[in-house]
Amino acid sequence: MYFGGCKGLYAIVKMEAWKFLWLSLTLYLVLNVAIAAGPPTCPADVASDCAPDSGEWKGEFFPGIPKIKYEGPKTKNHLAFKWYNADEEILGKKMKDWMRFSVAFWHTFRGTGGDPFGAATKMWPWEDGTNSVAMAKRRMRANFEFLDKLGVEFWCFHDRDIAPDGKTIEESNANLDEVVALAKELQGSKIHPLWGTAQLFVHPRYMHGAATSPELSVYAYAAAQVKKAIEVTHYLGGENYVFWGGREGYQSLLNTDMERELNHLARFMEGAVAYKKKIGFNGTFLIEPKPQEPTKHQYDWDAATAANFLRKYGLIDEFKLNIECNHATLSGHSCHHELETARINGLLGNIDANTGDPQTGWDTDQFLMDIQEATLVMLSVIKNGGLAPGGFNFDAKLRRESTDVEDLFIAHIAGMDTLARGLRNAAKLLEDGSLEELVRKRYSSFDSELGAQIEAGKADFEYLEKKVKEWGEPKVGSAKQELAEMIFQSAL
Repeated sequence: MYFGGCKGLYAIVKMEAWKFLWLSLTLYLVLNVAIAAGPPTCPADVASDCAPDSGEWKGEFFPGIPKIKYEGPKTKNHLAFKWYNADEEILGKKMKDWMRFSVAFWHTFRGTGGDPFGAATKMWPWEDGTNSVAMAKRRMRANFEFLDKLGVEFWCFHDRDIAPDGKTIEESNANLDEVVALAKELQGSKIHPLWGTAQLFVHPRYMHGAATSPELSVYAYAAAQVKKAIEVTHYLGGENYVFWGGREGYQSLLNTDMERELNHLARFMEGAVAYKKKIGFNGTFLIEPKPQEPTKHQYDWDAATAANFLRKYGLIDEFKLNIECNHATLSGHSCHHELETARINGLLGNIDANTGDPQTGWDTDQFLMDIQEATLVMLSVIKNGGLAPGGFNFDAKLRRESTDVEDLFIAHIAGMDTLARGLRNAAKLLEDGSLEELVRKRYSSFDSELGAQIEAGKADFEYLEKKVKEWGEPKVGSAKQELAEMIFQSAL
């Protein structure tokens, strides 16, 4: 082949040299980008080629999901906050301190989408279909990646949701210890449980109840399980511990000694308080009211019933209440009513933030998206001075038909934004003062000298009868309900 003499040969060599230099430069840039980006990660998919055989997945569970940032009300980004700005001050307190948001492990990482009429619809990529300790550890890693990307510092758990039950209590405790050791490592110094609890309603041994079971051995087993759950919550730095009596109630009074069961429940709570103090756990004990489901009638029907139970048995200074909005509506009350009942009794400790569907007959645990409801909730929270050491736990689950991993983030972002918007609205109402003034005027007759005597318990019936004869027929003013609703709606 002819190259055109020396001149042509020089040109070809020069061209090849430039190609070599260009290729070298390209490789150099690619390598530097790779090094800067850190080691490659794989999605935590058990079917992927890079899934580890050991089950100790350390890759990325939510690839493509960034850390969620505040972008303001005008953003179109559904993976950003519109209303929740963690460090923004509202009424002298940062939003994150008003809220103290928490992710519920059971709904977020153990929710399957199953319901009474259908099988599971969700199988997250990292799930292998087992309930092994290795799988429990993988879920725990997913939990902390989720918390980090969502920007939330609290989580809540049931013992049997984070670690599998064993054939003996010793095996169950060993499983729990192994998973909790990993959770402690992953938490670091910033994240810890808002609360922990024991699952005393799924296993067949608890079909008649736990603390209210007619079987002494079941009562003892429940006590041992709660003892361990309190220890674990304490070890992880939990700020509260919850008692939800899912099967502490009855299906029929014909075969139930209600008085004896309530007495047993009180003794159980006394035992828990004693053990809490013995190990130096300073967290708050919370009772979560619910009227029924799974039992026909649960003993902690609503806030007032729970308060009465605590007073009767001398436990009123040892407990507060964890109010769940969906439970409130199941008991025939609004969430606002239950919060106010707890608040005025000095018992408002925590809120399970969710809602139900008025057209569905069971506890649907939907994310709270109603701005009006959220505003009413936040009015109670502000009047309570906040919830700390409690907070807002998202005891809420994706709809059965929502099956994308991204939906886990969207649901929590929307729930957080809804409550943040409620906080802003409630602050606006209180700063305006019109609604409070309307209420003050409605009761202004009691601001008189006689009103003060009545409220102090110093006006007897004879004296009141004398005043009635002096005044004649009372003049009754308008309640101004429509005006109150107008003022409230103007803040939304």
